[in-house]
Amino acid sequence: MADQPRAFGLLRLPATTRSPWWELGRRLLLAIGILAVTVLIVWVDRDGYVDNSDPDNEVTLLDAIYYTTVTLSTTGYGDIAPYTPTARLVNAFVITPLRIGFLVLLIGTTLEVLATQGREMFRAARWRKNMQEHVVVIGYGTKGRSAVDTLVNNGTPRESITIVDQSGTGQEEAHADGLAVVTGDATRREVLRRARVDLARQVIITANRDDTTVLATLTVRQLNPDAYIVAAVREQDNVPLVRQSGADSVITSSEAVGRLLGLASYSPNLGAVMEDLLTYGEGLEVAQRDLMVNEVGKAPQSLPDQVIAVVRDEKVYRYFDPTISLLARGDQLIVVRPSRELPWAPRPGTHNEPLADDE
Repeated sequence: MADQPRAFGLLRLPATTRSPWWELGRRLLLAIGILAVTVLIVWVDRDGYVDNSDPDNEVTLLDAIYYTTVTLSTTGYGDIAPYTPTARLVNAFVITPLRIGFLVLLIGTTLEVLATQGREMFRAARWRKNMQEHVVVIGYGTKGRSAVDTLVNNGTPRESITIVDQSGTGQEEAHADGLAVVTGDATRREVLRRARVDLARQVIITANRDDTTVLATLTVRQLNPDAYIVAAVREQDNVPLVRQSGADSVITSSEAVGRLLGLASYSPNLGAVMEDLLTYGEGLEVAQRDLMVNEVGKAPQSLPDQVIAVVRDEKVYRYFDPTISLLARGDQLIVVRPSRELPWAPRPGTHNEPLADDE
């Protein structure tokens, strides 16, 4: 499918097959091998053949090559033919199977190429048809891979995640992880259109350079005004610029790492807790969940979960803010909870009480 690896905007779905060039080369060598074996058989048994176009009826090496090519290709002019019983038996039981194998090899290669192309076109068409309300991740380096792992661990199917990357390493790693990849520069409209950014629910931008992040954010926002865009930048000074470009959330990777390093050096225990909160699947997790009916009218501090913030009317309030002294319908809770609990689910042991928004 990747007959032009450098082509921009090329959709590549995860596959486990070998390279087409490897398959073609292997079959070409098999075909040459069949030709060589057949020429050798005819040449060794040349006394059993007659050349009707030669007055001396002598079969040379060139005649053997000629006879092999016209025989295996089923052309069969009849100017050279076996006339002894031995030569005819060899033709019937050795050369004929070789002829069949040669034809099967050629026809099979052609049919497989056509079938593969048709299958990949069908898969790509089906993928484009089903890709809506999906997540597009731009860049599949360390940050992009970690973002995808977090999404998958929190219930997002891999089939609804699309990677945009132009590096060969990123593409191969994404394929190994079972993800669809659109090859190309994420600052180009055509590339993002092939990733169906215009229909995406979320876009995560993890480019290696902040200027690329700005351009990619601008392009994504122009194509999809409603998508929730999360972008990572290296320098804090570039955060306002990325926000002005259309990002809803901006993460400063270098500053976050530096803050963790400072905390760990100042207080190793505090650094360990922060690392625990940022590590998925172990210890503690920060999660966001809906409010349940039996929690309406209560103070955030009185709930079994450790509430650290409340989301009300799309605005985040810290748990001690007097605005959210009592919880109301429509609120969402940001809590710290054991990692074994689903981040979006009510706390285990609540006996499936209805959510506050269900009534």
